Amino acid sequence: MSTVKKTLTPIRPAQRRREVVENDEFAAFARRIIRAHGRRVATGDVEALRDLVALSSAIDDAVGQAVIGLRAFGYSWAEIGSRLGISRQAAQQRWGGHA
Repeated sequence: MSTVKKTLTPIRPAQRRREVVENDEFAAFARRIIRAHGRRVATGDVEALRDLVALSSAIDDAVGQAVIGLRAFGYSWAEIGSRLGISRQAAQQRWGGHA
Protein backbone atom coordinates (compact mmCIF):
# COMPACT_ATOMS: atom_id res chain seq x y z
CA MET A 1 0.00 0.00 0.00
CA SER A 2 1.59 3.25 -1.08
CA THR A 3 0.92 6.70 0.22
CA VAL A 4 1.02 9.90 -1.75
CA LYS A 5 2.60 12.92 -0.10
CA LYS A 6 1.10 16.32 -0.80
CA THR A 7 3.46 18.75 -2.46
CA LEU A 8 4.28 22.10 -0.93
CA THR A 9 4.90 23.62 -4.35
CA PRO A 10 2.40 26.42 -5.09
CA ILE A 11 -0.09 25.72 -7.84
CA ARG A 12 0.52 27.74 -11.00
CA PRO A 13 -2.51 29.00 -12.94
CA ALA A 14 -1.73 26.71 -15.89
CA GLN A 15 -1.89 23.68 -13.56
CA ARG A 16 -5.21 24.62 -11.99
CA ARG A 17 -7.51 24.64 -14.97
CA ARG A 18 -9.21 21.34 -15.66
CA GLU A 19 -11.08 21.04 -18.92
CA VAL A 20 -14.53 19.65 -18.26
CA VAL A 21 -16.47 19.74 -21.49
CA GLU A 22 -19.87 18.78 -20.15
CA ASN A 23 -20.30 21.74 -17.77
CA ASP A 24 -22.38 23.86 -20.17
CA GLU A 25 -24.63 20.96 -21.10
CA PHE A 26 -24.96 19.86 -17.49
CA ALA A 27 -25.92 23.37 -16.34
CA ALA A 28 -28.47 23.65 -19.17
CA PHE A 29 -29.95 20.30 -18.12
CA ALA A 30 -30.25 21.47 -14.51
CA ARG A 31 -31.96 24.70 -15.63
CA ARG A 32 -34.46 22.71 -17.72
CA ILE A 33 -35.31 20.52 -14.73
CA ILE A 34 -35.85 23.51 -12.44
CA ARG A 35 -38.04 25.28 -15.02
CA ALA A 36 -40.05 22.07 -15.52
CA HIS A 37 -40.56 21.86 -11.75
CA GLY A 38 -41.87 25.44 -11.78
CA ARG A 39 -44.28 24.62 -14.60
CA ARG A 40 -45.51 21.59 -12.68
CA VAL A 41 -46.21 23.70 -9.59
CA ALA A 42 -47.93 26.30 -11.81
CA THR A 43 -50.39 23.66 -13.06
CA GLY A 44 -51.81 23.24 -9.57
CA ASP A 45 -49.30 21.09 -7.67
CA VAL A 46 -49.31 23.33 -4.63
CA GLU A 47 -47.70 20.61 -2.49
CA ALA A 48 -44.53 20.87 -4.59
CA LEU A 49 -44.17 24.62 -4.01
CA ARG A 50 -42.14 24.13 -0.82
CA ASP A 51 -39.79 21.75 -2.67
CA LEU A 52 -39.29 24.30 -5.42
CA VAL A 53 -38.37 26.99 -2.90
CA ALA A 54 -35.99 24.54 -1.18
CA LEU A 55 -34.07 24.28 -4.46
CA SER A 56 -32.93 27.86 -3.95
CA SER A 57 -31.29 26.89 -0.68
CA ALA A 58 -29.74 23.81 -2.26
CA ILE A 59 -28.27 25.95 -5.05
CA ASP A 60 -26.84 28.41 -2.52
CA ASP A 61 -25.23 25.50 -0.67
CA ALA A 62 -23.82 24.11 -3.93
CA VAL A 63 -22.34 27.50 -4.88
CA GLY A 64 -20.72 27.75 -1.45
CA GLN A 65 -19.27 24.27 -1.78
CA ALA A 66 -17.99 25.10 -5.27
CA VAL A 67 -16.33 28.31 -4.07
CA ILE A 68 -14.66 26.53 -1.17
CA GLY A 69 -13.43 23.85 -3.56
CA LEU A 70 -12.10 26.42 -6.02
CA ARG A 71 -10.24 28.19 -3.21
CA ALA A 72 -8.71 24.88 -2.12
CA PHE A 73 -7.77 24.28 -5.76
CA GLY A 74 -5.84 27.56 -5.75
CA TYR A 75 -8.18 30.13 -7.28
CA SER A 76 -8.05 33.64 -5.81
CA TRP A 77 -10.99 35.61 -4.49
CA ALA A 78 -10.48 38.01 -7.41
CA GLU A 79 -10.79 35.18 -9.97
CA ILE A 80 -13.91 33.80 -8.28
CA GLY A 81 -15.48 37.23 -7.87
CA SER A 82 -14.88 38.11 -11.52
CA ARG A 83 -16.68 34.93 -12.67
CA LEU A 84 -19.64 35.83 -10.45
CA GLY A 85 -19.72 39.49 -11.45
CA ILE A 86 -18.86 40.69 -7.95
CA SER A 87 -15.77 42.14 -6.31
CA ARG A 88 -13.16 39.95 -4.63
CA GLN A 89 -14.12 41.60 -1.35
CA ALA A 90 -17.79 40.67 -1.82
CA ALA A 91 -16.86 37.06 -2.64
CA GLN A 92 -14.58 36.81 0.37
CA GLN A 93 -17.19 38.34 2.69
CA ARG A 94 -19.88 35.96 1.50
CA TRP A 95 -17.88 32.71 1.41
CA GLY A 96 -14.61 33.42 3.22
CA GLY A 97 -15.85 32.32 6.63
CA HIS A 98 -16.96 28.92 5.31
CA ALA A 99 -13.54 27.58 4.44
